[in-house]
Amino acid sequence: MSRKNSMLLGLISLCFASSVFARQMDVESEIAVQMYTLRSLPSAEEQFATAHKAGFRHVELVGDHGMDARQLKAVLDKNQLTPTSSHIQLATLEQDYQPTVAFNKAIGNHMIIVPWIKPEDRPDSYQGWVNYAHRLDKLGAKLRKDGMQLGYHNHNFEMKKYQGMTALDIILTNTRSENLKLEMDAAWVSRGGQDPVSFLKRYPGRIYAIHAKDNAGIGVRDDEMNFAPLGEGLLDWDSILPAAKASGVKWFIIEHDQPKDVWSVITTSHKNLRAELEKYSQ
Repeated sequence: MSRKNSMLLGLISLCFASSVFARQMDVESEIAVQMYTLRSLPSAEEQFATAHKAGFRHVELVGDHGMDARQLKAVLDKNQLTPTSSHIQLATLEQDYQPTVAFNKAIGNHMIIVPWIKPEDRPDSYQGWVNYAHRLDKLGAKLRKDGMQLGYHNHNFEMKKYQGMTALDIILTNTRSENLKLEMDAAWVSRGGQDPVSFLKRYPGRIYAIHAKDNAGIGVRDDEMNFAPLGEGLLDWDSILPAAKASGVKWFIIEHDQPKDVWSVITTSHKNLRAELEKYSQ
């Protein structure tokens, strides 16, 4: 091979490698990990350090992680992590509104997600869910005036139907898009007997993020609530991810509710999610 051809081949290889690296870095701007997944690790400091070590640049928080705003911001900065959002209970938002908003602004977070409704607090009628939706809409409007955004995270119980509509549909049709976004947990949607792709197509521009985790089969991973690392379970990510991209989803947030091996779950899910997203960034 001539020196000229060798140099040309080297330049082509460098360009290819640069292109691959650019795609990898590009999809990292869409990937985060929900810190609830790492809660079994001994300390908050270790949890955030582990997220950084696993290659994450973005995290979804759960409340204050036992720290004041200055401490949490320092831990995030130390590990080169930025928050995408934070899970905060609705009662906390309503009862401690100003300190909650101030705390989140101080750490650089502007998206607050209502993550869960206790069984005793869940509506059990069509009108009950409409009333709950109006409560969210009112809070979302208030947060927007303060430069924040409200979101809602589903489980399977919102897949129950009332007058022909799922509770989640009732929430979304009785709130304004600017006041409430959805963080769609694909695994819980599927467990509730609904299709994640249908939800994505039904609400373009409304779904801010997807909780990217997988369901295992019956009798599989029973000690992990039958959840699996993304790409190693039953969900059809080849259908879900393109539908999510078309719907305008901004974040794909890796989560597992009860991992036996935190490191294995987050690194496997991260690797598989990144590979899938790279298909759509070329």
